[in-house]
Amino acid sequence: MTLERNVLLAFLAAAALLPALVTDQYLLHLGVMALFYAILATSLNLVVGYVGEFSLGHTAFLGAGAYTAALLSTQLGLPMWATIPLAGLISALFGFGIGAITLRLQGPYFVIVTLSFAEVLRIVANNWIAVTNGPMGLAGIDQFGITNKGTFFYIVLGLTAVALYLAFRFVHSNTGRAAVAVRENRYVAQSIGVDPFGTAMQAFVLGAFLAGLAGGFYAHYISFVGPEVFRFPFMVTMIIMVLLGGKGTLIGPIAGAVIVTLLEEYLREMQELRLTLFGLIVMAVVLFLPNGLMGFIAQRREQQGAKPAPRAATKERTV
Repeated sequence: MTLERNVLLAFLAAAALLPALVTDQYLLHLGVMALFYAILATSLNLVVGYVGEFSLGHTAFLGAGAYTAALLSTQLGLPMWATIPLAGLISALFGFGIGAITLRLQGPYFVIVTLSFAEVLRIVANNWIAVTNGPMGLAGIDQFGITNKGTFFYIVLGLTAVALYLAFRFVHSNTGRAAVAVRENRYVAQSIGVDPFGTAMQAFVLGAFLAGLAGGFYAHYISFVGPEVFRFPFMVTMIIMVLLGGKGTLIGPIAGAVIVTLLEEYLREMQELRLTLFGLIVMAVVLFLPNGLMGFIAQRREQQGAKPAPRAATKERTV
């Protein structure tokens, strides 16, 4: 717990120095996107890594948050400091409603139904032209005069700190430990008094809230929101980050977010081949690193710690 907390604090402190050391706006943009994806991966990890249910509909909360912030900004003229928290709250409400249905299911049924909810919201956003402007999306979302990437970087860094703090408090609470018990064996958890549905619901709603925060920020940062925020590519990216970094850890999704963001930019010119390469990466991780990079590092540390200490040489005592 202490090591994990110190690593997270060190990451946030190092990230805070980036705008002071880097002036290139493109590199700052990569930093902004890495932190944005870190929030998303952390939110998904609460469901996948700690509850043990593989959600494919997490883009529903990202999109709900993005559209909420966009509508509040363009229609009501609310400032960013109000639209982003409200985006998280609206997504949490969506999470409560969707979770009330899906969390009663398990395995492939849960996967299919969560994916269906995300697709339904995409269709609504695509066809409710009076509100969402349909396929044209909502453009011109107010950025409140912010033109420097460094300012956006500090905003998303603050949101990342909030997301990591809430995730840390949840994971190391009684509810978080109960969620892990449900993940390992639902029936054993029930036998010791854990409510699987209630525990999973808390993780699901918190994950939805964090995804909504990320969506609200994304709307202001890009200054445009369209139905594509509900599409599967966002979901695939989140899954790769969680699996690559290591599900069931707080550090893993952050490491996965940084690695995947850099890889996406490096492989951008490869276009369709890029998706193939990411697919191969996922296959390799599942086959050779089932617990991700953080799981591999933890395993290596345990193996090194388990090695017997070299025996001291003894000298025969002569009489």
